[in-house]
Amino acid sequence: MEAPHNPAPVNSLGITVTSPEQMGDLGRRLAKLLRPGDLVMLTGELGAGKTTLTRGLGEGLGVRGAVTSPTFVIARVHPSLSEGPPLVHVDAYRLGGGLDEMEDLDLDVSLPESVIVVEWGDGKVEELSDDRLRVVIDRAVGDTTDEVREVTLTGVGTRWAAADLTLLSA
Repeated sequence: MEAPHNPAPVNSLGITVTSPEQMGDLGRRLAKLLRPGDLVMLTGELGAGKTTLTRGLGEGLGVRGAVTSPTFVIARVHPSLSEGPPLVHVDAYRLGGGLDEMEDLDLDVSLPESVIVVEWGDGKVEELSDDRLRVVIDRAVGDTTDEVREVTLTGVGTRWAAADLTLLSA
């Protein structure tokens, strides 16, 4: 008889963000919860605020270099200006294959000592870690001038099961 499969623990929180400044603030607050070895997966349409959130993360982590979309370089490493972990910012949008193409980036080597943020990572990087934070940014339907975003943060795995995501609601 096969042992029952125990799914990874899940911890979730929804937040409404009404401006790019608030998205950056959310990133700065999230940075306080992150530690070396964390994998953060960002999902959302073009212009949803993934890079704005990551810019806030970089500021909160105190890393060097302007955090911009790494679309054309695929991955960019931002070393810490203090004792914190480096930020590895990856854009998987143009990577069609799953983990095979991601393996060329050696993210598994960087993961233990870094915070890795992957834009467009769904279906491509889950195998890097049993523990990950999935951030989905949904834009209000219809009016494209509306800055309102619904951000859903879902922590997967034991690392995130007990994390107090309510600290992100400010």
